[in-house]
This record gives sequence, structure tokens and C-alpha cells, in this order.
Amino acid sequence: MFEAVGFLAVKLGVIPSDFSYAGLKDKKAITYQAMVARKVTPERLKNIEKEIEKKRMSVFNIRSVDDSLRLGQLKGNHFDIVIRNLKNQINDSVNLRERILEAIESVKNKGFVNYYGPQRFGMGKKVHTDQIGLALLKNEVVKAVKLFLTPEDLDDPVNRAKKYFLQTEDAKGTLSLMPEFKVREKALLESLHRFGMTEEGCIQAWFSFPHSMRIFYIHAYSSKVWNEAASYRLATYGSRVVEGDLVCLDEDGDEHLPNSKVHLVTEEEESANTYAIHQVVLPVLGYNIQYPKNKVGLWYQEVLSRDGLQTCRFKVPSLKLNVPGCYRKILKQPHNISYQLREEHDTDVKAEGSHINEANLSLLISFDLDASCYATVCLREIMKHDF
Repeated sequence: MFEAVGFLAVKLGVIPSDFSYAGLKDKKAITYQAMVARKVTPERLKNIEKEIEKKRMSVFNIRSVDDSLRLGQLKGNHFDIVIRNLKNQINDSVNLRERILEAIESVKNKGFVNYYGPQRFGMGKKVHTDQIGLALLKNEVVKAVKLFLTPEDLDDPVNRAKKYFLQTEDAKGTLSLMPEFKVREKALLESLHRFGMTEEGCIQAWFSFPHSMRIFYIHAYSSKVWNEAASYRLATYGSRVVEGDLVCLDEDGDEHLPNSKVHLVTEEEESANTYAIHQVVLPVLGYNIQYPKNKVGLWYQEVLSRDGLQTCRFKVPSLKLNVPGCYRKILKQPHNISYQLREEHDTDVKAEGSHINEANLSLLISFDLDASCYATVCLREIMKHDF
């Protein structure tokens, strides 16, 4: 998505921070969303439609609006997904169709652990986005730049350029090697060429990214800690709601709950089973959150100490980043689930020339998720399989 915004910015003669949107979209999917571009007329955008289509993108519903969008300004997302070549888990003798329907009904009724999905951290990459976020929180801006430009173990133009930079810190030479489509990398390198690889130069380089992207890396770190906290909370207390837990008092509350809507469970409320696990929330790190007052709260402090953030105020003034934090429910449920099982027949030709038809089972599934919930995580719970 960042590459799409970068491409549009170049073609429209504006900068990426002139674009606003309510949420980030997956890189490996067909996605659509509303977006607002400042200082751009509808006519200007319509004039470059053909160039946009060459990039396998399309724009529609082009019109003037009064306000920008902000991250989180959405109710949720709709997903249409096809899962092909379905098979039972090893040593599972239950009929495959029955197992699929059972798994879907289980998630529909019980929900799933509301983990942030692996794509938030750059799955499969040598350097994950949360590592960059941690460096930024510690004001290690030079380290963060080097992490961002760390190459993968691949021999292609992008990774050759990154490898050259780490060996030489020659921003100008790296710019000539970096392919044009790597808009973010080129913007960063242009700033480094102008300001140098000093701490101040790296601060200026980070400002070549829009605010939404700078804050994205810090949110990635906070998300990773939240995932670990959720696993620890469930391993320690299971589905019981215990004294010191935090619960959401607003059934329709999203992640941006004020502290007044979050309640600390008392000993009496634990004994009376006043609350259910679907009401339990955990804090996403920031300067304006409270921690659980039980083993989970102690766990948070140990993690912050482990990562060198025991005195962190979750503000990075040099990069104009403030992270107030929020609360996230441990469990979530998909809405409006519909599904269909379909047989797709493949014809194999055997050595003797005989034809054998083999039916492969596919699942077409559609559902809605609240904002900041991940379809990959919901599917992982249904399929009992990591991606």
C-alpha cells in the first residue's frame, strides 16, 4: 500500500503525507479502500487513470471532499476468501466436510484470540517492523535506518542495492542502484544523500516518510508485545476473569477506549463471576494506559525492562511521534459469516493413458471483522494451521 501511495504521489506532484486513509491494507490481496489526497483536483486524478491501470490499480468514485481521513476511522472490513485443496490434518479420521463446518461454527460462536496478524511484522523478512519500531522508541535513529535498509538473502537489484549501502553508507551510489518502484527506499536515500548518515541526517531521513508510516513501526512494536501479553494472559489464567484484570464496560467499544470505560476487576467481582472473558482487554503500549494489577501487569514491566524501555514515555519528540496507547479485546468474533464448499475436479493422465478424476475441495468464505482485526488470524483458528 505504501508503494501505491508513493507512486500516486510522484504522478500527481505531491508528497505521500498528502494522502490520508482509515487503515492499512494487505500487500498480497486484492483490496479497495477510501483515500483522500490533498492539493489534488478530481480532474488531475482522472487524467492519470491510464497510468494507474498499468500498475494494476484502479481509482473510482473520484470527487471533492471537505476533510481528510485518519487512521482508525472505520468500523471494520469485509473479506471474501477462497481456500483451495483442503485436506484433513494428519491422523484426523473425521470426515473433511464435517471437520470444516465444525471449525467454522466454533469460531462463529466462541471467537478467536485477537492477535495482530503476521503481516503487521513483515513475515518472512530478516528484519521485522517491530525491531525498527523498538529502535525508534529508543531514539536510535541511525540503527533504525540500517535496519530498514537491511537486505534479504536474495540476489536481486533491490537487495544488491541495500547490501551495497550497508557496506559503504554511500547514499548517492545506492540511489543509482535502487529500482524506481522502491519509492520509500529512494525517498530515504535521497534524504541521507542530502543530510548525511549522522544522527541529525537520519532524523531528517525519517521525515521523508509520512507520519502514518513513521508511527506504523512503533505500533508494530506495541502490537508484538500485545500478542505476547495475550498468550501469557491466557496461559496464566485461561478463560477465567480474575482480580486485577481490565475489562471493557462498553460493549461496542473499539480500541480507542478512554480510561473511564476500562474497569479493574475486584476480588468480589472475580468471586461473583461478574465478567466474561470476551470483556477482558489488554493495554497496547503507550503513555496514557493503565496496566492490569495481577501477574500480567508484572509481565508488562518485565518486558519493558527487557527491551530497555523501563523509563520510556512513548514519545519521540525528534520525530514528532506521540503514542498514547489504547486497549484491545483478547477475543473477537467474525460477523455475517457465509460459506460454501465446492468441488473442483482435476484430471490426471496416468502412465497407461487412463484418466482419473480427483475432486479437490475448496472453501469460499465471507465475513466481516471489526477494525484492526486480522482475517489471517481468524483463518488460522479455523484451519488450525500457521501461514
